[in-house]
Amino acid sequence: MSGIFYITTPIYYVNAEPHIGHAYTTIVADTFNRFNILRGMDSFFLTGTDEHGDKIAEAAKANGVSPKDYVDKISQKFRDTWPTLMISNDYFIRTTDPEHVATVQRILDLVNNKGDIYFSEYEGKYCVGCERFYSDRELADGKCPDHLKEPEIRKESNYFFRMSRYQDWLIDHIKKNPDFIRPERYKNEVLAFLREPLEDLCISRPKTRLSWGITLPFDENFVTYVWFDALINYISAIGYPEEPAFQKYWPHAQHLIAKDILKPHGIYWPCMLKSAGVEPYRHLNVHGYWNINKNKMSKSVGSVVRPLDLVGVYGVDAFRFFLMREMTFGLDSDFSEEALVSRINSDLANDLGNLVSRSISMILKYYNGDLPVSGKLSDSDNRLRDHAVSVIDSYESFMSGTEFHKALMAVWEIVSGLNKYIDEQQPWVLAKNDHDRLATVMFHIYQGLRIVSALIWPVMPGAAETIQKQLKLPVTGSKLTLDILRKWGADKPVGTLEKSPNLFPRVELENKQSPAVDTPCKKAIDPIKPLIDFETFQKVDLRVGTVLSAEPIPKSKKLLKLTVDLGENEPRIIVAGIAEKISPDDIISRQITVVANLEPVKLMGVESHGMVLAASHDKSFSLIVPASAITSGSSIR
Repeated sequence: MSGIFYITTPIYYVNAEPHIGHAYTTIVADTFNRFNILRGMDSFFLTGTDEHGDKIAEAAKANGVSPKDYVDKISQKFRDTWPTLMISNDYFIRTTDPEHVATVQRILDLVNNKGDIYFSEYEGKYCVGCERFYSDRELADGKCPDHLKEPEIRKESNYFFRMSRYQDWLIDHIKKNPDFIRPERYKNEVLAFLREPLEDLCISRPKTRLSWGITLPFDENFVTYVWFDALINYISAIGYPEEPAFQKYWPHAQHLIAKDILKPHGIYWPCMLKSAGVEPYRHLNVHGYWNINKNKMSKSVGSVVRPLDLVGVYGVDAFRFFLMREMTFGLDSDFSEEALVSRINSDLANDLGNLVSRSISMILKYYNGDLPVSGKLSDSDNRLRDHAVSVIDSYESFMSGTEFHKALMAVWEIVSGLNKYIDEQQPWVLAKNDHDRLATVMFHIYQGLRIVSALIWPVMPGAAETIQKQLKLPVTGSKLTLDILRKWGADKPVGTLEKSPNLFPRVELENKQSPAVDTPCKKAIDPIKPLIDFETFQKVDLRVGTVLSAEPIPKSKKLLKLTVDLGENEPRIIVAGIAEKISPDDIISRQITVVANLEPVKLMGVESHGMVLAASHDKSFSLIVPASAITSGSSIR
């Protein structure tokens, strides 16, 4: 596939050092960028730092340095962090760059000359942390929803952008382009906000109060409001308006942001572009929060995870994999070190690491590291090949639609399939009595690994390239692309395979005391029920299902209506009594264990065709789920 792709992160505000929220957004952008390189596209990836405004001036003062010295120091920390996380951005912009300053002033002149800027007095509720005014309906119990502080009342004479002039146009544009803002919940959130009259945007601050900013080109007594300055980085970085890069990349622009800055990107920015005569971006991709103890990670409330601390312990590939696999893009997710270790041990050490190690070891043992030629194919060989190639299409669809966790689940179907293929074909037995069959099996294992190594490259570039080096394959992103991957056997090793190191050693959490062992139970465990014979147990059909949708059942506090994929022609409706333990958003896309042959029963008027398995004791609750992704409908034996 050929084409052009342009991805941006928000430019990060330099009032604090990089944390896991910054890392996640940038890793998603890097993954998106690498994925499009894997597709054979001309891709450009932008990130940078936002360096003007009230918070910067306050932070510099608190540190006893000038704003310029302060932003130079913190911006460099962001620039230094990204290579450590294997971030491969093409350009790093700073809003103090002279080229950016000139572009902001040029846009201001354009908008002003169009009659879209006027001078007026305004009084409102201002959050210093967000650097913007809030309406009453945007506040939560009278407080900023992000900083949990009451905004201060400010009254000033300032310049305003006639944003209200573009309200109807923006509503029409969003409705005509349903994937303009995605996931859909955030498009709906913007449209809901636009149902009320859109206020004009205050775009200046008087220098008597704030001098750290870009001076308005038409009034030297004022500086530009930080959002009117910062958003313009997306076009200033690629040479708006004359440079070829702007003409080339801007029509394909995709922004990536967290949901707390949806309003500026979903409303301010399109209106600014329209006023300046620039076509809007193609997609705004919005992700949720990483929570700690159910609360948004925040420096202001003292809950921050520093990414380099984790990378130093667990490795950059494992860290990137956890972030991309654990969070459903668009929804919030809970971070814990225990969950990270669980992912490493299950998905990486047990599944992928074990597969790579034993596969390469067998080729080295049986063929001295030279890939054998495949012989006559069996049905199992064809199934392995066809499934692996078909997963590439699913993977591409999921990645394009920002469903990164599903893309990784699809890759792990290949990983699981290869491990199962090895167990079924038993190469160690074939090595004794059927060398022709052994050659075919090892050839197919190699080709499956080839596909896996490329598909994990956007998320785990280090591990992918290590595997490709061992397999003697070209590095992903140069010669190895999705189109080539679809051709089973198109790539063969150039040279003798290398011995495989232990890619992902198992991890043990140090000084971790389990409450189940060290804390007395508040109530007794349920007693074991009467014994049954094996024949009776065999009648129970347990299968793995994937939750497609979930919704509360009206008038019921306990029941959720789940639509579940069990690998059948149509999904099933299952009513589960778990609503008090897990939210609909948290169970969508997750795999669960289902009693598939239970007689249908009506609950609160909804017919249920199965039962979900879960474990609970006292206040603890856990769904019974597979240790790694597996095909929907797979039997549990």
